[in-house]
Amino acid sequence: MPPPETPLTPARILEATEDVLRRYGPAKATVVDVARALGVSHGSVYRHFRSKTALREAVTERWLDQEHDSLSRIARAKGPAADRLEDWLLTLFAAKRRKAGVDPELFATYLELATENSEITARHVETLIDQLTTIVESGIASGEFTMRDARATGRALWDATARFHDPVYAPRWSDPDMDPAFAAVCELLLDGLRAR
Repeated sequence: MPPPETPLTPARILEATEDVLRRYGPAKATVVDVARALGVSHGSVYRHFRSKTALREAVTERWLDQEHDSLSRIARAKGPAADRLEDWLLTLFAAKRRKAGVDPELFATYLELATENSEITARHVETLIDQLTTIVESGIASGEFTMRDARATGRALWDATARFHDPVYAPRWSDPDMDPAFAAVCELLLDGLRAR
């Protein structure tokens, strides 16, 4: 008796889509390619995802969510806010660098969606700014930081560090001057936040 067929689930479709995107890139990958990789009709894929865009966004959202958990743990951890902020920024930069280097096709998909101002990337950015705000709030509460508006400060930190997380800068992330530049920006930002 042959083994039972694995049911077609959104998770299986997303895994297959990631493989197809890696193989063909975001410009050439199609829903038909995904269906072929799964051994099903493209209509079966459309039952779970209404369009190629919805499928691509779901893959990107899943891919982006992988960094949310580790960054969220840092934001909620105990300890000095300055140390957590530096750790958070370093972890984000390392994750973005790794994704750009290890998974260039999915990173290209993310860049396309970011360029399109996708709702997925907007939610991703807001989630990360929320985490920065959490760190700043704890720094204000402990007297470590002197800022008055934690949300505005979180957004300013996001904007000030764009060179180290915005995908348009990815081609420069492997430059030899990136690490010293990152360290200098972190030092400047942390010094500006500290209570005098």
